[in-house]
Amino acid sequence: MPEPGDVTRLLQELGRGSRAVDELLPLVYDELRYLARSRLRGEAANHTLQPTALVHEVYLKLSRLERIEWKNRAQFFAIAARAMRRVLVDHAVSRRAAKRGGRQPHVALDDNLIIAAEDAERVLELNGALSRLEAAQPRLARVVECRYFAGMSIDETAAALEISSATVKRDWLVARAWLNRELR
Repeated sequence: MPEPGDVTRLLQELGRGSRAVDELLPLVYDELRYLARSRLRGEAANHTLQPTALVHEVYLKLSRLERIEWKNRAQFFAIAARAMRRVLVDHAVSRRAAKRGGRQPHVALDDNLIIAAEDAERVLELNGALSRLEAAQPRLARVVECRYFAGMSIDETAAALEISSATVKRDWLVARAWLNRELR
C-alpha cells in the first residue's frame, strides 16, 4: 500500500528530471481508471469507449510532458483531466472525419474504442464552447475539465485547482449555465 506522500514525492522527482514514471503509474492507475469510468458512465448505450484505453492514452500524454513543475497529486489529476479532454476531443475529430469519409490521421487508442457519431459531435460541440469559455474565464474552464472530463467531485476539484469547495460550486453553476446557453 503506497504511503500518502508517495505520489507527490515521485511527481517532484519527475520535475527534477528523474524517470520515476514507472513507479508512479501503479500509484495513480486505479484513480485514473475510476475517473475514466465515471466520465464514460453517462455516455450513450452504443458508446464503447473503454476506460482502460482512455487511461493509457492519458498516461502516455502525461508521461511526455516536459518542463512541468509537479507540485502534488491534486495538480497531477487536474492536468490529467485536461489530457482526458484532449484524448476525447482528438478521438471525436477522428470519428467525425471517418463518418464524413475524410482521410484524417487515425487516433490510435484501442481497436475496441468506438465513439458513436452523435457522441463525437457532442464532444466537439462541448470542446468548442469550452474553448470559448476558457478564453473568457480560464478558471471556469478548468472546473469543467475536472468535473466533466475527469468526473471529479467538488472537493477533488477544489484540491486539484487549489481553490475552495464553495468557489468550485459557484464556478460549476456558472460554467454549466454558460455552456448550456452556448450549446442550445
